[in-house]
Amino acid sequence: MLDIAFIRENPEIVKKAAADKRMPVDIVRLLTLDAELRGSGRKAEELRAERNRLSKEIPNLKGAERDTLVERVRQIKEDLATAEAAIGGAQAEYNDLMLRVPSIPAPEVPVGAGEEDNVELRKVGTVREFNFTPRDHVELCEMHDLLDTQRGAKVSGSRFYFLKNEAVLLEMAICRFVMDTLRSKGFTPMAVPQLVRESAMRGTGYFPIGYDQAYKLPEDELFLVGTSEVSMVSYHQDEVLTRDALPLRYAGISSCYRREAGTYGKDTRGLYRVHQFQKVEQVVFCEADHQKAEALHYEILGNAETVMQALGLPYRVCLACTGEIGIGQIRKHEIETWMPSRNAYCETHSCSTMGDFQARRGNIRYKTSEGETKHVFTLNNTAIASPRVLIPLLETYQNEDGSVTIPEALRPYTGFDRIG
Repeated sequence: MLDIAFIRENPEIVKKAAADKRMPVDIVRLLTLDAELRGSGRKAEELRAERNRLSKEIPNLKGAERDTLVERVRQIKEDLATAEAAIGGAQAEYNDLMLRVPSIPAPEVPVGAGEEDNVELRKVGTVREFNFTPRDHVELCEMHDLLDTQRGAKVSGSRFYFLKNEAVLLEMAICRFVMDTLRSKGFTPMAVPQLVRESAMRGTGYFPIGYDQAYKLPEDELFLVGTSEVSMVSYHQDEVLTRDALPLRYAGISSCYRREAGTYGKDTRGLYRVHQFQKVEQVVFCEADHQKAEALHYEILGNAETVMQALGLPYRVCLACTGEIGIGQIRKHEIETWMPSRNAYCETHSCSTMGDFQARRGNIRYKTSEGETKHVFTLNNTAIASPRVLIPLLETYQNEDGSVTIPEALRPYTGFDRIG
């Protein structure tokens, strides 16, 4: 959420940000409501003050003078009720619009409509050239009884699956390897709630715009998270932190859930686009300092790259354009890993700086050394997400006979060095 004072002073900047991010929001209407609410609020306060003053005078009066003031107080109550009703209606519309105003992209973010406008920054690793016809991950899984999508669909519907045998241990190994890597870098490991209240989804910026992507439990008024970022950022909701405690670095592990609304018929084969997945997420809280936040952004991006390099998977890093960054993101980098069966680099990680966007919505603040209270800045990064990462891992490390070699970094965690 942006500061309304900033929006008042910079309406054209905010309009451009909304247009560049392809997130329509009526800034003119928002500012009109803001002016109306401020005017109505002042009027209501004046009416309350007059009512209170007259109510104190009435007991000391008699006769016609008293009757006149009594009638005036009655009229004030009616006027105040009308004003408060109008304020309530305008306030609800104002609040909804405020939740739809996007953050301002950093100067380096390219303007663009979609992923084709992202800017490639670097490639790391060498794409493997096979001297045999490689199999895709689905074929490899079928060979070794690692995956069952048919029974997944029978039990839960399309895009659900059963991982089996060594694939389960491999996924666990990857997640544990990443958690150990982050812990060695000073991150606090966290296993987080996967069901959260609407306030957590709204506070982190996933509602109202992303409402159609979330699974809801109406009876309990809870939602399944699409990332542990929601739970970890909300961990400090309505708190005032101390500056000395910052930055706070958390590594959260959880199952994650997405409805994948709007993707019917897209990426239906295999494990690329599924409804349930495992993820290790980095979340950082820091001071309201853009330079420090930028340094932390590249730190957590570097952590994800360290993981990919340890796994020996070729990847590229791209700076996401305005049409590809979310409502609260100031900047976003994506790591795209080479997937042989898709003959392309495909997104496996994202790294985002959020500024104070989430902190304003979640009321997360800190005390400066001067005693001033400010909203913190937040950042997040996908350290690893599975089963998507299994696609490049199985396909890149396959052998001609269909067996799959386990990367050396994972062998202490799997207990085996080969599948098949």
